[in-house]
Formats: sequence, structure tokens, C-alpha cells
Amino acid sequence: MIELIETRLAGYNVVGPVEEENALKEIVQEIVLFALWQANFFEVAAFQGGTSLRILHGLNRFSENIDFILKAPDLSISWQPYLLKLTQTCQEFGIQPEVLDKKHMDKAVRTALIKDTSIANQLNLSFMNNQSERKLTIKLEIDCNPSPGSGFEYSYLDFPVDYEVCHQDLSSNFALKTHALLCRPYLKGRDWYDFNWYIKQGITPNLKLLQNALIQYGPWRGEELAVNREWLVKTLDDKIMSINWQDAAADVERFLKPVEQKSLSLWSEKFYKSRLNKLNGLLSE
Repeated sequence: MIELIETRLAGYNVVGPVEEENALKEIVQEIVLFALWQANFFEVAAFQGGTSLRILHGLNRFSENIDFILKAPDLSISWQPYLLKLTQTCQEFGIQPEVLDKKHMDKAVRTALIKDTSIANQLNLSFMNNQSERKLTIKLEIDCNPSPGSGFEYSYLDFPVDYEVCHQDLSSNFALKTHALLCRPYLKGRDWYDFNWYIKQGITPNLKLLQNALIQYGPWRGEELAVNREWLVKTLDDKIMSINWQDAAADVERFLKPVEQKSLSLWSEKFYKSRLNKLNGLLSE
């Protein structure tokens, strides 16, 4: 099975150690998704977030973590029943992961970590051969108490073999991304990269889901909100004016291919207000 991974990695045509590590991590992410499907995880949960955009929809940037939400709230759920099957499946592909269930049953978001050094030792790497002991770390997170209103779809993937995943539809995914960029207590430029991507695809956020999420968590928690086009455009405009765009671009750079990094020099209040104007037009249609 390691030959399958080598063939997959060769298809990335990486040009440096950072890109090679990102590609290798993404390959492991896909194997993890396959393992979770084998464990029937997608009967209760859905794939969402930036990694889902990358793997399912061709987002250009690499992504670090794998995010999921439950289809219905269940605060008793644990990663533990799925981790044994995940480990067994990884081992079939020559990966010997250290899998940790970060148990915090009092939290709505449950986390597991996958750490691995074995895969790099088995591959003929172009740039990372002198870093064979470096651990690849992938975080899995699942929201056990998701806001109501998501739409779900199913897609087939074919690496490492054919399988099916349940995932949020793009409008719902955009809604939770918008919630993150409005409510996250720190700046994450990848949120804004994804925001731009959705608009370029002509996607608009699921406003009902966004409203539910804002009321459930963040500065608007517990308030009576009516999230419509006017409210959203005004609130995003205020947010755009508060961002240090140089810092935002710096957060994204290592996840992009060199050919796209130059475009980050465009990031500014003016650029993102132009993106917001386009979103306003999409919402008006």
C-alpha cells in the first residue's frame, strides 16, 4: 500500500519542503476519512470546514485540521469507538499512528490527535529526507452541539479506494465560516481566504444557520437577531475595517503554492470591500 501513497505524492509535483509536508499530511487526511467511513462515522457526522473545501471542492490552499459536525446534537459522543478502526486502517497503508482522544466531555467540541513519523521513513521524499523523525500531526474536531439549520450532501471519493462521505452543503459551510470570521477571538487569515473563495464560486451563506450560530455562540450570544442581507453586509464591512491585512496574509502564505502567494499582496481593506460588494450583489439576486 505504500506504493499507492508514493504515486499519490508524486502527483503533487511539490517544489519545496513546506509543500511536500502539506501534501503528505493531506494524503494522511484522506486515509483518515476513508478509515472513518469504514467505522460508519458518517452515519452520525458530516465533514465540514476548510479541509472539506480542499478535498471535495478543489480549494487551492492546504488545510491542517479535519473538522466535523454531528447531524444531530449528542453531548455524550466520544471519539473512542472510532479510533480503533482508524488505527487499524492506517496500519493497512503502512502508517503507524499515535492516536490520542483528548477527552473533555464537558466541551461541545471534541478533539482527537493523530501523530505519525512512520510514513516519512518509508517514502523517497524530495525535500524531507533529512527530517524523517518529524511528526505529522493532524487534529480531528467534532462539534457535538451544532446549531440547527445545516444542509447535508453526500459525495464519493476515490483515494485510497472508493468510499462515500457526508458533508455540509457549501451554503451551510459558508455560514459557519462567516460565523468563525465574525466571532473567532483571534485573526485567522485562512478564514478570509475561504471567504474570498466562496464569493468567487458564487456561493452565498445559509443565513438561517448563520443566525442560529451567532445566537448560540459569540458576541451576539442570546440576543434576538435578524440576520438578513443588510445586517450581514454592514457587520462584515465593520469587521473588514478592523483587520490587519498584512497579518492575515502571513497566516495563509505557507498553505499556498508559490504561484499564488503573490496575490496575497492585494489583501487590503479596499480588496475585501470589493469582495463584500460582490457578495452583496449575490445576496440581492
